[in-house]
Amino acid sequence: MHDYILSCCSAADVTQEKLDAMDVRLLCNDFSMDGVPFKDDLGKTMTYGEFYDRIRAGEKGVTSQITPAEYIEYFTDLFEREGKDVLHVCLSSGLSGTYQSALNAAAVLRERFPERRLYIVDSLGASSGYGLLVATLAAMRDAGKPIEEVYEWATENRLRVQHLFCSTTLTYYVRGGRISATAGRIGNLLGICPVMRMDRPGHLTIHSRVRTKKRALRALVDQMAELADGGEQYSGRVFISHSDCLEDALSVKAQIEERFKNIDGAIEVYMIGMTIGCHAGPGTVAVFFYGKER
Repeated sequence: MHDYILSCCSAADVTQEKLDAMDVRLLCNDFSMDGVPFKDDLGKTMTYGEFYDRIRAGEKGVTSQITPAEYIEYFTDLFEREGKDVLHVCLSSGLSGTYQSALNAAAVLRERFPERRLYIVDSLGASSGYGLLVATLAAMRDAGKPIEEVYEWATENRLRVQHLFCSTTLTYYVRGGRISATAGRIGNLLGICPVMRMDRPGHLTIHSRVRTKKRALRALVDQMAELADGGEQYSGRVFISHSDCLEDALSVKAQIEERFKNIDGAIEVYMIGMTIGCHAGPGTVAVFFYGKER
């Protein structure tokens, strides 16, 4: 039994089995498909395969931030049912207003539950990079670190979680308004794949544009060598996520395993869930690790 609760949202893109193994609570993000609301419940209500097939067929996925009322209900249940303090980690404030909702809820709940402590962390991350930060905090908690120390470590080190993304198609960036339809058409014809990084405020930004999928996937590994703690001697953990392109994710995994011999444990590969997938669309591969501060 732990002295306090560690919690996150489903945009952390790890499995329910992983969360259970880490003893981490989950609050589901919300999304809709052609106006019909769903919970991003890690593939239970709608499988990942169905979700990405519907996106490919032209349906529009739209996300909505978790509201203060939802947070109040969620945290109240944890306080009343388990009677413990809570450290909750949010999706990047650079991508969603969910973090501000959590802060607003915390202000209300500190008056209702003055005996309880509630810490809110802005991960400044997304997908399994957000998940990697949560996994690190869970390991610290398991090692006996108090909630205050874990909270402080998270806020001091979150910018060290490097996020590298590449997309094998520009179609969904056109739909999302990130690039023009003309640029997308030309880019797809030329086989251009954007390689992206997460910046300091937690926004996803295009770092470079690479010709051909094979080169773009290799660029993720090259940039990892540039940014990781210790370069190719990196000895930390690595998470990979993908939006229904497992073969590409496994190709990146194999390249990392060949080049980085000191990684801590097995590289963990996860699906990009609906919250991030509504914006990324199918065909995105992402790599996460600890490195230079963004």
